Amino acid sequence: MGIREFPGSAPRGKGIAIGMRRSPDVSPRRLSDISPQLRQLKYLVVDEAIKEDLKWSRSVEDLTSGPVGLTSIEERILRITGYYGYQPWATSYKREERPRDSPGPAEAQAPAGTEAGGRPSRCCWRCSRAQLKKIFWGVAVVLCVCASWAGATQLAKLTFRKFDAPFTLTWFATNWNFLFFPLYYAGHICKSAEKQSVKQRYRECCRFFGDNGLTLKVFFTKATPFGVLWTLTNYLYLHAIKKINTTDVSVLFCCNKAFVFLLSWIVLRDRFMGVRIVAAILAIAGIVMMTYADGFHSHSVIGIALVVGSASMSALYKVLFKLLLGSAKFGEAALFLSILGVFNILFITCIPVILYFTKVEYWSSFDDIPWGNLCGFSVLLLTFNIVLNFGIAVTYPTLMSLGIVLSVPVNAVVDHYTSKIVFNGVRLIAIIIIGLGFLLLLLPEEWDVWLIKLLTRLKVRKKEEAAEGGADLGLGLQSKSRRARPSFAR
Repeated sequence: MGIREFPGSAPRGKGIAIGMRRSPDVSPRRLSDISPQLRQLKYLVVDEAIKEDLKWSRSVEDLTSGPVGLTSIEERILRITGYYGYQPWATSYKREERPRDSPGPAEAQAPAGTEAGGRPSRCCWRCSRAQLKKIFWGVAVVLCVCASWAGATQLAKLTFRKFDAPFTLTWFATNWNFLFFPLYYAGHICKSAEKQSVKQRYRECCRFFGDNGLTLKVFFTKATPFGVLWTLTNYLYLHAIKKINTTDVSVLFCCNKAFVFLLSWIVLRDRFMGVRIVAAILAIAGIVMMTYADGFHSHSVIGIALVVGSASMSALYKVLFKLLLGSAKFGEAALFLSILGVFNILFITCIPVILYFTKVEYWSSFDDIPWGNLCGFSVLLLTFNIVLNFGIAVTYPTLMSLGIVLSVPVNAVVDHYTSKIVFNGVRLIAIIIIGLGFLLLLLPEEWDVWLIKLLTRLKVRKKEEAAEGGADLGLGLQSKSRRARPSFAR
């Protein structure tokens, strides 16, 4: 089937060859009866950045990989139809003059981060240095989160051997939250170029609670519920340590990530993700298997219920914070946590006193209290919360979350040498399932798009390497044949 030639168009057989090299001053023939749908043909010009995102499409890939290519096809159609204002030769010139964002197959042999001529690229070097610095800080933050969380858990277990008072320990450690804002202000004085007084900084951070700042009404309506949830989360976690081993406690507390997703999906109407539903199912299955690992004894069932309750309170705290208060800056978060410490001192102090006089949590004398263990646990818990809330300034949030799940094998090793824990098959499978569910919940929302892009790039790279290999082989055969010709001459 031939192509119809319009008057004024290039001769057949030469249109493709010379159509791209015509002068921009010459405009193509206009058609007054062209259909409005043909205007959509101008969108066939695919930019390089868009082409990278659309390479997974088989139709685009087939057009670009053909002998003519997508660009020549669209230019031939628009040249033949005489679309008004379309100048394929001018488009070609612009495309040829535009620098490429990524090196081609010939340039790919140069080392990464180098310019033409072998000189190192400053932009690539700066980017790599920034990424390496962020990863380095991420590793440090992960180790700090893991060490502080596992250390606090083990030290709490050791404290209960001499001081059986989980709620008093919770109250004592929560009082240290008062140090959040003073520590933040000290960092502000050291790092900030515009230094403010304590009063100015406090007033600026109080805007987080509204235009009127921190009033008595705001304190009781917005701070009090979170103070109660904070106390319940820590108390249930510490009380569970008395019942079961620290390995089970730490791995079951990782389920709070699944509970956060479920509550966010229901309350906050967050985006539905199938992989996170699978992670939540894995977390629930792990809880059931962990209960079955030691048999359905009273201590193990109660301990597991306490940890699940602690994880649920933690998830409710995070979801309500996002629902009622939204997102907070560093200074606002530090002030909020200090307010929780003030709430704990003013309104929760009476509960340890009542428990002492009712002999629910009783100690004979204050000299018998292991103050070193109590202060050590409080410092470790304060460190954990500081790194978890402010570590995002130096690294990625995903790396910080890894520190919590990495505390599980640390606690397992300690329990193996200090307690009589039995790592049977059911317990190991439960730990692996809960850990896998936790890792799945760390995947970003666009993880499937990133995965498709990665697989597409790998596929394109393999094709380019195969094409380069075939070209090199052809050149090698030609050079060999040229070298061999003089030997046959007589």
